[in-house]
Amino acid sequence: MTHMPVVPTTVDANHPTVAPLANVVSTFVALKSAQGRAQGLPGLVVLHGPSGWGKSTAAGYAAVQTRAYYVQCQTLWARSDFIAAICREMGLPIKGTVARMADAIAEQLTLSGRPLIVDEAHVLVERATGAGALKDLHDSTGGTILLIGEEMLPQSMTRYERLHGRVLEWVSAQPCSIKDAVALTRIYAPGVKIGEDLLRDLVTRAKGSVRRVAVNLDRIRGEAKKVGWVSVDKALWGELPLYTGEPPARRV
Repeated sequence: MTHMPVVPTTVDANHPTVAPLANVVSTFVALKSAQGRAQGLPGLVVLHGPSGWGKSTAAGYAAVQTRAYYVQCQTLWARSDFIAAICREMGLPIKGTVARMADAIAEQLTLSGRPLIVDEAHVLVERATGAGALKDLHDSTGGTILLIGEEMLPQSMTRYERLHGRVLEWVSAQPCSIKDAVALTRIYAPGVKIGEDLLRDLVTRAKGSVRRVAVNLDRIRGEAKKVGWVSVDKALWGELPLYTGEPPARRV
């Protein structure tokens, strides 16, 4: 019988910092599963979904729990910048050719047995050289690599079959649910009881974004502290503003 790894509700019982959101659990389980895969199976895991849906938060939790090396790609990076960033994360010297640095990275991944997490991977995959670098790192180590990117990342990867064919598991990020919103209240609105009708309104307005729900919970917490509310529902909140991500209307 296979037991799902336990994802704790908090890191500190008095100061919660990690909520057991659906994406946190699914990413952690997928990464642990890839680490324990049978010999000969590929080791790429891909987490993809819209911006704001909590992918980086999920990856951050998985990185801490698995002691993964973590790099976040930047838009203007070339392949050499990507390799240098991994070297910095691993504490390896940045010297010699890109190929020599890649060899050092491969050796470190093999010896440590730790996974590599590449955030904003869609930026890297947009270029053939970036996709090739990921494929080479995977093949030279046989290790576990988690790629995180926007919702079109799987489609972008289909252009490079030698990379696409090395994916063990695709993890599609899920939109923020009511259950997720309840978990988030422990972090962003501690001490305030928020009615289910107001939480549902937050989730609807957020259009799946964990980030927007978190912003609004913090806004509710601030208002409750200012006014003295212990609990707040939709009727009490009334017409007070909530963040939806929409830009303000043009002033005439």
